[in-house]
Amino acid sequence: MKLECIFTLANASVRLQFLAMERSLRAAGCSLPLKVIPYDDNRFELPPNASWHVDEAVFAWLSEHKCHPTMRKYVCLLESHYHFLDADIVILTNPEDAVRPFTGLLASCTEWAKPAWTYTESSARYFATRTSIWMRDVFSTGQFAIDRKLYTHDTLYRTAMSEPFVDACIRYPYHEQPGINQLVLATDIPRANLTLPPHTMESTWAGDYPGAYEHLWTDPARKPYLIHWAGPHTLDIDRPINQLFYDWLSAAELTEWKELQRRRAAEAERRRRRANNPLRRGVRLLRRTFAGATPKAP
Repeated sequence: MKLECIFTLANASVRLQFLAMERSLRAAGCSLPLKVIPYDDNRFELPPNASWHVDEAVFAWLSEHKCHPTMRKYVCLLESHYHFLDADIVILTNPEDAVRPFTGLLASCTEWAKPAWTYTESSARYFATRTSIWMRDVFSTGQFAIDRKLYTHDTLYRTAMSEPFVDACIRYPYHEQPGINQLVLATDIPRANLTLPPHTMESTWAGDYPGAYEHLWTDPARKPYLIHWAGPHTLDIDRPINQLFYDWLSAAELTEWKELQRRRAAEAERRRRRANNPLRRGVRLLRRTFAGATPKAP
């Protein structure tokens, strides 16, 4: 597989993660154009050789159906020879080298071991009609490479809106992962995952490294080429591997990051206290009672 560009999805809220990803990508020797799909209109100034990738037709279609903003990633499926990288990734070695021996779809994740966020009830039924070991094929839609165009605008719209795709591709309210998995795995594209035999690369997910990790990477053939902090506020969990992210921030940016962490922690604590407030629980109980609902224990 020969890459021609890198895709990502971003807005100003993930500017610091994006900067770390972009800097580590360039330091690894990848000079390919970086195409940034805007999560929304909250944009920021991009570095050289990076540009906003806007497909007004797809964006309007998704907006019409009130789809989650991450479903803008569907525009990748209209392209070829790309690697998608979420903003919360740090590159360790050039992804061009990692994908070169492969064709079709290349995954590098351990979603096969924790697939819960890759499918819906309807898409699971669909997958099961194709193979009983479909969980082997699901993948993280924050890090994958594809060498061919899978859809046109018309076939994307028709497929995503049809049964049994619409629940995962359009109606799913949380993110794009079930939709992209179903759209990609519905095709006959060849697929491989570097974390499965015969490659058995070590995990690319930061959450799989709760402590020291360097001793797991002594074999260059099994060292991951990227680390991904997928999941809500995964970088806010104190782990040694987070240093790989901090290393790409300036002193001022690191201070900014720590302040953002402090604010997130304070807001989470406020939400926890509100949820556990006995008076609020009593008010909710009264509302359910007078609304005719069956009261639940506070």
